[in-house]
Amino acid sequence: MILVLEKDITQNQKSNIRSILFREGYIVRELSEAGQNIIGAVGKGDREVEFFKKLPGVAKVVSISTAFKLVSRQLHSADTLVQVGDVVIGGELITVIAGPCAIESRDQALTIAKEVKRYGAVLFRGGAYKPRTSPYSFQGLEEEGLKILAEVRDVTGLVVVTEITSPAQADVMMKYVDVVQVGARNMQNFELLKCVGRIGKPIILKRGLSSTIEEWLMSAEYILSEGNDNVILCERGIRTFEPYTRNTLDLSAIPVLKNLTHLPVIIDPSHATGIREKVSPMARAAIAAGADGLMIEVHHKPEEALSDGPQSLYPKQFGQLMRDIYVIAPVIGKQLDFDYLDKVTAVDGLSKVNGKEFQRAAFLGEVGTFSHKACTQYFGVKVEAVSTPSFRRIFESVKKGEVDFGVVPLENSLTGSIHENYDLLLEFDLKIVGEIALRIIHHLIGHQDTGIDMIKRVLSQPIIFQQCRQFFERHADWELVPVKDTAGAVKEISKTGNRADVAVASKEAAKIYGMTVIEEGIETNPRNYTRFVIISADQLDKGPRRKSSLIFSTGNRPGALYEVLKIYAENGINMVKLESRPIHGKPWEYMFYVDIEADTESEGFKPVLNSLKDKTDYFKILGSY
Repeated sequence: MILVLEKDITQNQKSNIRSILFREGYIVRELSEAGQNIIGAVGKGDREVEFFKKLPGVAKVVSISTAFKLVSRQLHSADTLVQVGDVVIGGELITVIAGPCAIESRDQALTIAKEVKRYGAVLFRGGAYKPRTSPYSFQGLEEEGLKILAEVRDVTGLVVVTEITSPAQADVMMKYVDVVQVGARNMQNFELLKCVGRIGKPIILKRGLSSTIEEWLMSAEYILSEGNDNVILCERGIRTFEPYTRNTLDLSAIPVLKNLTHLPVIIDPSHATGIREKVSPMARAAIAAGADGLMIEVHHKPEEALSDGPQSLYPKQFGQLMRDIYVIAPVIGKQLDFDYLDKVTAVDGLSKVNGKEFQRAAFLGEVGTFSHKACTQYFGVKVEAVSTPSFRRIFESVKKGEVDFGVVPLENSLTGSIHENYDLLLEFDLKIVGEIALRIIHHLIGHQDTGIDMIKRVLSQPIIFQQCRQFFERHADWELVPVKDTAGAVKEISKTGNRADVAVASKEAAKIYGMTVIEEGIETNPRNYTRFVIISADQLDKGPRRKSSLIFSTGNRPGALYEVLKIYAENGINMVKLESRPIHGKPWEYMFYVDIEADTESEGFKPVLNSLKDKTDYFKILGSY
C-alpha cells in the first residue's frame, strides 16, 4: 500500500508511522512523488487499511493492485536511475554494454574493450563463470576471468559486468566487478536472487527462457525486498516454436514494462537472435521501442570465439550500429553520447581545478524548457542546471565564472539559425566544447478540464508559433501571446487558473507544473530538431575532437571566399555548415560561420590553419568538440 502524507506532517508523526509499519513487519520505502511525500509499505501486516488511514499525518492510503509491489510504478511513478560509477542507466541517455560472451584471455578482453569504448560503449561485459547447456563446453576462466575484468576497468575506465551463477561466488563478485548479472537460467533461482539483493551492487536481471513478464517482475521483487533497488531488467528473447532464430525477441515487453515498472529496461539482441546479421536490426528496433540501453556481444575474432561466436558482431559492425543508434535516439527523446566517459573525466578534472564538487551549466528559461532538456541530456547528473533569463546572460555568466558551462541553441531544422547566439559567439571570447541535437515536439498544454472549444489565448515563444504555423492557421481566432520561454508559459497558466489560457511547450513542462497535454505533436513538420552547443571559458581536456566551428571574414574582392573554401576541398575536409552574418557597423560586409569535420587543435591541422589565416582578414576558432 501507499501512504500519502499530509503536507504539514511533523517529523514525530512520520517517525510514528514508520515505527508502526516496521512493527507490523512491512518493508518501508519513503519517496517524494509529484510534490507529495509518500511511504510505500509492502508486506503481510494484519492491520486493515482503515487503521492506517486514521493515523495522524496520513492524508490517504492507496492499495497496490499488482502482485509485485516494490518494482511497481504504482509505488514509484518516477523512473529509477541506476548509477554505476560515473554511468547512469535509465533516463534520457542510451547506455550500451558491449564485450565478448566469455573472457578467454587478457589480450582478447583488452583488445575488445578498447574497440567497444572507441565506438561509444560505456560498460564492458564478459563471462567468467559460464553456465552452458553442455558440460563439455567452455565453462569460463572463473576467478582468473574476474581479475582480467578488473584490469579492463583499470586500463580503459569502462565499468564491468559479469554473470553470477551461485551464491558462493558473491565474495569474488564484490571484489572484482561493478555490475552483477543474473542469467536467464537463474531468473527463478530464489536463493541467488536473495543473495544478489544483499550484496548491494547493481543487478542486471535477465528474463527467463519461458517466463511471463509478471514472473520476471516477481523475481525482481525478490531482489528489491532484500534492500537492493538498483535492478536493471534485460529482455533477451524467450523460447518459442520458431527455429530461424535462437530465441524470439519480445520487443512488446518494452512498452509493457515501461507502464508496469519504474526499473530501467535494456535489450540483449545477441542472445535473442543468435545470428550476427539479425543483431543490429533488432538493436535498432529496441531503441525505437523505448529501451534504455543495449547489451551487445562483440568479438574481434568471432570465428575463434570459445562461446557464442556466430552471434558476436565484429568491432566495425558494432561501430556502424552505434552510429545508427545515434541517429535514432533523438526521435524518441533520448541521446547516445559517444564522448560520455571522456566528458565525465573532463568535468571531474574541472572539479579538481576549481575545487567545486558540482559544476554548473546555465540554460534559458524555467525548468522544463527544451534548453533545460538539452542541458540534462548532455550532462546527465554530473552538472547542476541553472535557470537563466536571457541568452546574453548565459554568455555573461560563463565569462564571469558564475557558471562553468552554457547551453545555447544555434539552429533549428524548420526555422533556421538563432542569429542572436551567433553574434554573441563573436562578441564573447568563449569556446564551444560540445553539441547536442534535440528533437522538438510541441504540445498544447492546459488545465485538466480545458477543451479545444474553450481556448482563447495561447502563450509561447514567437519562434514556436512559427514552427506550429499550420496548427494555428486552423484556429485563427486564438490570440497568440509571445513570452520568454515555453516552460514559463506553462508555469504562468498554472498560476492564473484561467481555463481559456493554454501554452505550447514540452510534455516535461506539463508534468512539472501539474498541467494536462491537450494536443500532442502540433509542430508543422515532425522532423523538427534544434542543435544546441555547449560553451565554456576554456577548452575541455578530453580525447580526439571530431568537429570544429570557425568564424572568418575576407576582403571584398572577387574570389576571396572561393580561395578560402578551396583550402578545405584540397585538404579533404568536409564542411557541414556555412552561413554569413552582417558585420555590425559595416553595411554589406559579412562574417562567415563554418562547421567542419576536423580537429583544428590537432598538430596535423596546423598547415591548413596557417593557409586559412593567410587567406582571411579575420579568423577565430570558436571551438573543437
